[in-house]
Amino acid sequence: MARKENVKILIAEDDRNLGRYIKESVESFGFNTVEIVISAEEAIQKAIEIEPDIVFMDIVLKGKMDGIEAAQVIKEQLATSIIYITAYSDIERVKRAKATKPIGYLLKPFQMSDLQQGIEFSLHN
Repeated sequence: MARKENVKILIAEDDRNLGRYIKESVESFGFNTVEIVISAEEAIQKAIEIEPDIVFMDIVLKGKMDGIEAAQVIKEQLATSIIYITAYSDIERVKRAKATKPIGYLLKPFQMSDLQQGIEFSLHN
């Protein structure tokens, strides 16, 4: 397993305050957060550029694509773990998200411990 500080985590979250909260939480666990992006297109571009180990992906993002579409594009090109973070749990969205084979699906509001468990599970999967 990679050392915590070598694990690269990308956060795709259109709410900048929540993005910063996730970043601070992840870094408090000893992991490295690479960047926060607010659109699906930025998430794809940054993921291809830095090849993160984990992407925390909001489903509703700025831009023309949603987080599920972005995750699909990323997964087609990289061996990256996706953990969705969303306020939505309707059947159709969950079904679409499951098709991308995510490591986790966290509903907002979530606890810091949920983030940590998602990361740990992803690294041991």
